[in-house]
Parts: sequence; structure tokens; C-alpha cells
Amino acid sequence: MLFVMISLEDCLGLCDLTEEEVLAIAEHEHVPEIVAIAIGQYLVNQKHGTEEIFRMIVEDIRESQSRGDKEHTVHLLHVLHHFIRNHPEAAPKVHPWSKIM
Repeated sequence: MLFVMISLEDCLGLCDLTEEEVLAIAEHEHVPEIVAIAIGQYLVNQKHGTEEIFRMIVEDIRESQSRGDKEHTVHLLHVLHHFIRNHPEAAPKVHPWSKIM
């Protein structure tokens, strides 16, 4: 019997998310990175899955803000920006900061 070992990097390479996006999922779900890769890949292939990932990252941002962790908040904002650039369908149609008067 032949066993093939797949590394974490191999799994990440097969995923449609960046390492930082996967780490945000892992943080939100309190799971190891390999589990977050599986969750992320599953969600990317679901009808509203990218919206769910967007929500997770936003919740991570809010949590880091509430802890006063400015450095992590800025990092997660960059992750969110990159995620939206790669998955524009996940962005909300109306942003709360752009109310139309």
C-alpha cells in the first residue's frame, strides 16, 4: 500500500483562498488551519459561501477592535480588502458607511 503525504502548503495551494483568508476563518471558527482550509474551500463553492467568509472576517475585525488590537485590526482590514477584490460577489450591495441621503 502506498501512502502519500500532503502538506499544509499543498492543501492551501489547492484552495481558492489565500493563507491570510484561511487564517481569518481559523481564528473565527477556533479551528486548526487545515480544518479552516476545508471550511473555506467548501464555502467558496456554495451559493452564498463567500458572503459567509466575508461575515467571518468582519466579525474577526470587530473582535480585534474590541480588544484594542490595532495592528491585528489593520491586518484583517487588508485581508478583507484582498478578499473582496478576489470575490466581489461577497461585498455587501450597500455599505453602512455610504448611506444615500
